[in-house]
Amino acid sequence: MGRTATIKRSTAETQIELTLDLDGRGALDCTTGVGFLDHMLAHLAKHGLLDIALRATGDLHVDDHHTVEDVAICLGEALKKALGDKAGIRRYGWALVPMDETLAQAAIDLGGRASFVMHAPFSAGKIGTFDTQLIDEFLRRLATVAGMNLHVNVPYGANDHHIAEAVFKAVAMALRAAKSMDPDRSGEVPSTKGTL
Repeated sequence: MGRTATIKRSTAETQIELTLDLDGRGALDCTTGVGFLDHMLAHLAKHGLLDIALRATGDLHVDDHHTVEDVAICLGEALKKALGDKAGIRRYGWALVPMDETLAQAAIDLGGRASFVMHAPFSAGKIGTFDTQLIDEFLRRLATVAGMNLHVNVPYGANDHHIAEAVFKAVAMALRAAKSMDPDRSGEVPSTKGTL
């Protein structure tokens, strides 16, 4: 049985259906109505080797916030469900990703304890029409719902688009490592407690 999950979420603000395959090839079939979010999800899928099918409609006449937040919630739920008991996974992952003048660092622990820290020097409130605050919001919700420690640091960078892209690529690479199966574990849960 594959490590997959399908999540459906329907509220007064959004309607979302998301299917995740943790052992995919990086395929994204996605429409959210938020172009920049789709662009970032493409990086997450491609560099995380995740297959994601996503249909989301939301109250974009208000703004992008509810759609971005609820997509993150669904992705976090799918990640948690697809990981199951986490037997045999590496659990930890980290990555350094350069993008032109920017360097992004990400570290992940899939141990079940939710925590999120991000330091990123965005200089403007918008990237095109997308609120840069929503990058923090997306990653915070993803980490909280999935039950993961996610630390993101951008020690330097000047172009906000490059910063955002490097962040999502670094998170993807760290997640790719953390979710991967460790051949040395022989299916054991990677915790001294015996459970995650």
